Amino acid sequence: MSLTDLVRHIFVPRMRALEQHQTGGEQLQRMVLTHLLTAAKATEYGRAHAFANTKGYDDFVKNNPVNTYEELKGAIDRMRHGERDVLWPGRVKWYAKSSGTTNDKSKFIPVSSEGLQKIHYAGGYDSVALYLRNNPKSRLFDGRALILGGSHAPNYNLPGSLVGDLSAILIENINPLVNLVRVPKKSTALLSDFEVKRDRIAHEAMTKNVTNISGVPSWMLSVLNRMMEITGKTHLEEVWPNLEVFFHGGVAFTPYRKQYEQLITSPRMHYMETYNASEGFFGLQDDPADKSMLLMLDYGVFYEFEAMDGGEIVPLWGVEKDKNYAMLISTSCGLWRYKIGDTVRFTSTNPYKFVISGRTKSFINAFGEELIVDNAEQGLAYACEQTGAEVLEYTAAPVFMDANAKCRHQWLIEFSKAPGDMAQFSDLLDRRLQELNSDYEAKRYKDITLQHLEIVKARQGLFNDWLKLRGKLGGQNKVPRLNNSREHIDQLLKLNE
Repeated sequence: MSLTDLVRHIFVPRMRALEQHQTGGEQLQRMVLTHLLTAAKATEYGRAHAFANTKGYDDFVKNNPVNTYEELKGAIDRMRHGERDVLWPGRVKWYAKSSGTTNDKSKFIPVSSEGLQKIHYAGGYDSVALYLRNNPKSRLFDGRALILGGSHAPNYNLPGSLVGDLSAILIENINPLVNLVRVPKKSTALLSDFEVKRDRIAHEAMTKNVTNISGVPSWMLSVLNRMMEITGKTHLEEVWPNLEVFFHGGVAFTPYRKQYEQLITSPRMHYMETYNASEGFFGLQDDPADKSMLLMLDYGVFYEFEAMDGGEIVPLWGVEKDKNYAMLISTSCGLWRYKIGDTVRFTSTNPYKFVISGRTKSFINAFGEELIVDNAEQGLAYACEQTGAEVLEYTAAPVFMDANAKCRHQWLIEFSKAPGDMAQFSDLLDRRLQELNSDYEAKRYKDITLQHLEIVKARQGLFNDWLKLRGKLGGQNKVPRLNNSREHIDQLLKLNE
């Protein structure tokens, strides 16, 4: 009997508990809300918003405003300076630093002890539980886990208080027993210089029996490619013959899938998407045949959803399939009716399953076209499939009207495999976007409002160079995909000259 067979039994109770997600979503969410209000009623925020007298969801909505980071920023900064009982009971010691995708200013998301255990680590635990359920022949625990993380630093020099990438906070506080089955060593995992860290990870991991890898697809690919350079191998299974799964999240996997499939040719390889962010752990791909994710309902997260087509905010039990919603969360880390910035679309309401459709601020709507990231990802995937091209990174922004009232979308794309005919790729992308988005199609009609899109080919390494200049290379930092402003694309184009 393998070690995995022995460990598998530990996860059986949780596998059974997850069955309640199939039919008991509303009950689970009402229980979470009750817990959050009870736990935080004596905090400064709880007293100001009548948590003690809140009897249910309707009262909660009546007494509590919708918040963005700006509304909570002052309270969070006081917490970072050591104040207790502000947004969540006690003193919160850890802060996940997040730049978002369209804002240069850093956000500092509080991570309470309860949130660390019952949201973030709970998500990791359930990832393994669902994977083992779906793969009865797995040997996951018979080897090592390569967990890619960021870095952290002291928070205002307060004892025991840290600020940094969420992944670094997770690694810093992880159960010591986990360190026995993971690589790289902790000191390497927490290095701040990504290029140095990438090299050390490759050297430390290439001689280990790695069975599973976890991280952001773009940064993990960079590590794996470096290991291929060092070892001289062609395929990853030549280094790790027992590799069986990549738990990935942070950015859409679609642009990277073909590159991973070329790097890892083993038929035993699996991919499992996770929706984990600095603000919480929200979803898991529970069915390998279904690209949508199961919304995790019994962590310390209460969800609300704002319809993108009208602004109505509803609880989980009020959502409809196939509508775009901006997600709001209230959590055991002290975020209350907080707009996280992501948009989701439900593919099922029994159970509640969804796909990430984009960002509330990552879209192009300069001319009424309402192009979202979900459209962009599908359009690129189609153009790549038809031409054999492979996209590594991309961003897009509007080119505003010139003297002749001409305007278009400009795409800056770094290819790992460029199309043989760029004009054909451009036509395929443009046509697919029109098929996916009726507003874009209407604006493209006879080139009257919006001209044919333009593609600029980025040099190799452009996006990494741009992130490095901004001090955002590695960790959980992301390239902004779509933007109504030209700020980022103009910076990139200048570097591309």
